Amino acid sequence: MAKPPCKPLSLAPAEIEARRLADGGLILRSRQELLPYPRSIGELLRRWAAQVPERTLFAERAAGGGWRRVSYGEALQAIERIAAALLRRGLDARHPLAILSENGIDFALLELAAMHVGIPAAPVSPAYSLMSRDHAQLKHILDLVRPGLVYAADGVKYAAAIAAAMPEASELVVSANPPPGRKATDFADLMGSAPSEAVEGAFSEVGPDTIAKILFTSGSTGKPKGVINTQRMLVSNQQAIAQMWRFLEERPPVLVDWLPWNHTFGGNHNFNLVIRNGGTLYIDGGKPAPGLIETTVRNLREVPATVHFNVPRGYDMLIPYLERDRELKETFFRDLDTMVYAGAALPQHLWDRLERLAIETTGRRVVMLAAWGSTETAPEATAVHFPIPRPGVIGLPAPGIEIKLAPVSGKLELRVKGPNVTPGYWRQPELMKGMFDEDGFLKMGDAGKLADPEDAAKGILFDGRLAENFKLMSGNWVQVGELRTELITAMEPVAQDVVVTGHDREEIGLLVFANPAGCRALCRDAAHDTPLETLVGRPEVRDRLALGLAAHNEANPASSRRVAAALLMAEPPSIDAGEITDKGYINQRAVLERRSALVERLHREGADPEVIRLAPLPAQAAT
Repeated sequence: MAKPPCKPLSLAPAEIEARRLADGGLILRSRQELLPYPRSIGELLRRWAAQVPERTLFAERAAGGGWRRVSYGEALQAIERIAAALLRRGLDARHPLAILSENGIDFALLELAAMHVGIPAAPVSPAYSLMSRDHAQLKHILDLVRPGLVYAADGVKYAAAIAAAMPEASELVVSANPPPGRKATDFADLMGSAPSEAVEGAFSEVGPDTIAKILFTSGSTGKPKGVINTQRMLVSNQQAIAQMWRFLEERPPVLVDWLPWNHTFGGNHNFNLVIRNGGTLYIDGGKPAPGLIETTVRNLREVPATVHFNVPRGYDMLIPYLERDRELKETFFRDLDTMVYAGAALPQHLWDRLERLAIETTGRRVVMLAAWGSTETAPEATAVHFPIPRPGVIGLPAPGIEIKLAPVSGKLELRVKGPNVTPGYWRQPELMKGMFDEDGFLKMGDAGKLADPEDAAKGILFDGRLAENFKLMSGNWVQVGELRTELITAMEPVAQDVVVTGHDREEIGLLVFANPAGCRALCRDAAHDTPLETLVGRPEVRDRLALGLAAHNEANPASSRRVAAALLMAEPPSIDAGEITDKGYINQRAVLERRSALVERLHREGADPEVIRLAPLPAQAAT
């Protein structure tokens, strides 16, 4: 039976130029030329403050439960007052602003004020302050930034982090609750600063090459590194997005968004997308985690968004609420133009459930879009702007950007050149060694391939992280990214995420992070407060995981895809060890290093009551 049609959505045509290289590689670029763009985010703010001064720019929950709103006109006035206060304190390109807190209106105004007058802003993951035990990562970051001013929304909440890592010479600003034993300035004092001619002078000197932000990313291993984000990177990227996703200019986008602003997805892509297109951002204080997803659900039940951005884990946790809450489902889909995923591959079963929910609610499908890039590309290098039948396609190069697919270790590495690419890392020039190839393309470490080798306009398929793939003792390559997504679907609803093991071993093993909600759903007689450590040992959970993997193995008998053993873990990934990011992306290498003892148990011969072993590999399929 044919599927219902999608809700109409204005997108740019998939027009691409493809050039074959002598080494078997490929260079792709959009036939759309990148149109002129402003010199800074501040120019965009001034534009909308003049055109629609009363329109809400930011909204967040107030203490009483309603929404605190700031219009474009109010935001620009506050930004210019705060900028005057920052300039009087001597903040500049050598003495940036550091922000420790979660998303919030004060955060937004402070960051925009710094960027408005050429002061780099360095938003830092709250996890380094609130979830870390030793604050080593936070101390490393602040030592690199050397901030002139540090902001924390709640001084008491961040007191331990401030005491452990904040430089004595830096001024502390809080919106509430000054921490004991540390002098702090009230954020309201910055807001109360008198306007200054220095602000206009500094604003006029901000150009495309002015550093706007320093965003920290840990990469595969090691300490966080500060990616320099210039104004050119931010504004050119938003211009390119608007040219691909034309619907953004047809009506101002409304977002209800939790994605953290210390990451490029939430802090550059979504935050700047709202400002570029005169939209409204409802700041969601929830996130896809137990005890916080309920906040997201409350907000989505109340505010109909036009675009919903999320990572696969976010969709995974939201879908059960949509399936059982009619009011939420109707509000969610009422004004929705599209759903966008990024950050990791979306499993097919989540795609199917989202599509089914849209049809049930509206009678039509909602177009699913995706994008790909990194902190170093501000972030969007490719985007889907054409219908795709399934997840996995990451789109085509954005206008003004070239994508090279370069042969590396039997794969094609994705490499990027364009105005959105970073000039380097903050105060760590040594990290740039080998960062670009001989043609000036940024090496991304991700692999890709054409969805249709005969037609580049069908888009690029994500083909895994080059550093994550490994060989078995047989010499066969294991393609971790593709396998990981299929296995999460096969083990539904037990697995939240999975790490694939087996480097230089005979068979593939799995370390499985348990999905608390999924495990509880299988154990119907378990009390609501039953620990996850107990649930993962229940027969219902272990049997479901074993059955899912057995079905996967039957369809995938080759040694490079078949799973020999799995170990279901109740302990969540550690932020201190770099096992997970704020967005829920698992760092495979960090998990393998930290949990090496579990890897050994997986691949050790003999009985282990916690390891689930699958039927042996048929001899004829051992290649």
